[in-house]
Amino acid sequence: MRHSRIAVKVLDGEEPVFYDPVYHGRTLKVFGMDDYPVRFLSYVIGEYRKLGYSAVVFDTTGEVEGDFDEVIEVRDGASLGLDPIKLYKAGYFDPYTAVTIVQTLYGLDRALTDRLYVDVLLGKVSSVPEAVKRNEKYSEVILESYTPLDEALYSGEPPKLEGSVRVNLGETRSITLVGIAFLTLAAAFEKRRETVVGLVDGAVLGYTTAGSAAMPLLTRPLKRRVTVVASQYVLDSLLNIAGPTLLLYHDPDVQSLVYETSGVPPGPTRKFVGKKAGTLITRSPESVDVLHGGLPEGVLR
Repeated sequence: MRHSRIAVKVLDGEEPVFYDPVYHGRTLKVFGMDDYPVRFLSYVIGEYRKLGYSAVVFDTTGEVEGDFDEVIEVRDGASLGLDPIKLYKAGYFDPYTAVTIVQTLYGLDRALTDRLYVDVLLGKVSSVPEAVKRNEKYSEVILESYTPLDEALYSGEPPKLEGSVRVNLGETRSITLVGIAFLTLAAAFEKRRETVVGLVDGAVLGYTTAGSAAMPLLTRPLKRRVTVVASQYVLDSLLNIAGPTLLLYHDPDVQSLVYETSGVPPGPTRKFVGKKAGTLITRSPESVDVLHGGLPEGVLR
């Protein structure tokens, strides 16, 4: 049954199955093998665009489809201006958030973080490369893991983060750069409303320390924001994110793991999910509901 205006159809059948963020939870987790997660994510993004939502997609596969106002191509050695201090200067978040990102990326302790914060506030530091050249104690700590790839990522002017944005991370081979870009941009998009956020592959995005720090920024419940985390990998870190689960075609033991972790009791409710089918698992304080159906045409095409 449809409950709110932001419910979207996720499965076909005699009675269509709808995912409703208001009643089911603001984050939908999608698990499937091969390109099933990407295809489903592209479909859901399109459905929310029809409802007037903007879209923000972090794409490690390079395969998400759709029309976007801005596409940020993250490549090894490319100048993108993804510097947290520059983004603070551009008004995307506050100065302490910028410095906390630097702390997370380079392992600064609290005292050095506060020292850097003061220098940013006083205008002595306006970018991460400038912080490296300051000959302060925090400069030494940053330099321990700072690379030319980091320098290139921070150089240049920050991108425009307006309208619908796709961050293509499929062209970079550095998982460290993926984490840096994900954390920095997640902080910039954290408070956006009327937005659907797509994260694929969720396991890759959350692999690094920076990536795992970014994930809660975009998956915590927020009114007028919907997040879809899609992955081929059924990891505890993803299964434990609050919200319903959509199970697509996968190996039988993986399907069993998803059912088990979601609290679905053994028996006929645990149907095997075939190539053109899906199962939506929702939970409430009173019950665990399992709904089966076929994939919409927009996913099967």
